[in-house]
Amino acid sequence: QVQLVESGGGLVQPGGSLRLSCAASGFTFSRYWMYWVRQTPEKGLEWVSVINPGGSTYYADFVKGRFTISRDNPKNTLYLEMNNLKSEDTGVYYCGKDDSEGYRTNKYSFRGQGTQVTVSS
Repeated sequence: QVQLVESGGGLVQPGGSLRLSCAASGFTFSRYWMYWVRQTPEKGLEWVSVINPGGSTYYADFVKGRFTISRDNPKNTLYLEMNNLKSEDTGVYYCGKDDSEGYRTNKYSFRGQGTQVTVSS
């Protein structure tokens, strides 16, 4: 069955960095657009970034220049490198797979359990 397991969250000071990972299994990872989204108290569920099977990347304006999404298809792993973190980045971060193989539909019904990121001094 499909599994997505996020890791790498934690407590970091403003301006700090974290690297999130998402281990995928149960589907052909290399064929799917993959997402990072986050749940914050203030704004609810927000789209953060997406990467296509070939490695092209797209970002929400509020993370451009600070976050980098990447994937390692042979390892079935998705990453999110987060730099210059701000307090408003605090939230639970989820990875998700697109509902359709090979296409970007912006629908990611299946997500992992999430990893908590807390940015605080």
